[in-house]
Amino acid sequence: MLLADLLAQTPLFQSLSDDDREALGARMNERPYRAGELVFSQGDAGSSMYLVQSGAVRIFLPATESSSVVVLAELRTGEYFGELAVFDDKPRSASVRALVDTVLLELTRNDLAEHLGRSKAAAMTILGEMASRLRETNALLGQRATKDAVREFEESLTWGQRLADRVAALNGSWAFILVIMGLTVAWFIVNMPAVAPYAGVHLQNADGHPVGFDPYPYAFYNLALAILVALQGPLIMMSQNRQSAKDRAQAETDFRVNLKNEVGIEQVLSEVGAMRAESGKRLEAIERALRADRPRGRSPSDAGRRD
Repeated sequence: MLLADLLAQTPLFQSLSDDDREALGARMNERPYRAGELVFSQGDAGSSMYLVQSGAVRIFLPATESSSVVVLAELRTGEYFGELAVFDDKPRSASVRALVDTVLLELTRNDLAEHLGRSKAAAMTILGEMASRLRETNALLGQRATKDAVREFEESLTWGQRLADRVAALNGSWAFILVIMGLTVAWFIVNMPAVAPYAGVHLQNADGHPVGFDPYPYAFYNLALAILVALQGPLIMMSQNRQSAKDRAQAETDFRVNLKNEVGIEQVLSEVGAMRAESGKRLEAIERALRADRPRGRSPSDAGRRD
């Protein structure tokens, strides 16, 4: 695949003209990585962005003493990452590792700046795409990550799906077992030859003896149980499939909540660190001012003896 065609499939560059995509493709350098190899680590200085030409990479937050690895995304052919590094000089906000043998296309800040300086249309297009992504991020952060996924899932169920869930819940209860056992015993008793006449059943066999409406071996009752079992299987499977989907929705919600909480905690820690640094600077400034206000040539011990 030509680099211009690959850029045309990338959201950041697909709005550019063909000439701009060809020019940017000519400035990109191929960077091969083996499976498991780090592309860069969180905190590294960055001055380039990458486009996945082939293979796949994982973006993650490294494990710390109090937390495990947090996987942010897995990117494949046509997707890009590290684009913030071409617009600022801040360290990398996450680590990236190749999942399989991967080839990345590297675009440095200098090459991008040089091209954007020559093409104002390309500059406005890329800035517009970055602004759109920033708006989406702000909207995502502004939304509440916590939600009752189970309740939303259950509200979308149809009448038939709700009936299947209720049947599956009933089948797994003691109430269902006791009902089947009671019905079976009652069926046997009612169809006993000695009890059938008293139960209002006035049937006779070929010999003229009274029999129940479903005598031994209870063919009608066995047929009814076979139909019941045949219907139970699909209903239970339908309910289990929905339960799996419900669990996945709940797990996705939990992941979003945990990710948002971790990002918030990191932001709070960063602000606390900045506040400590600022407080330290102010305390040092106050201490220097106090030292400057003391009379020269007079130590605190001399002042004490004179007093």
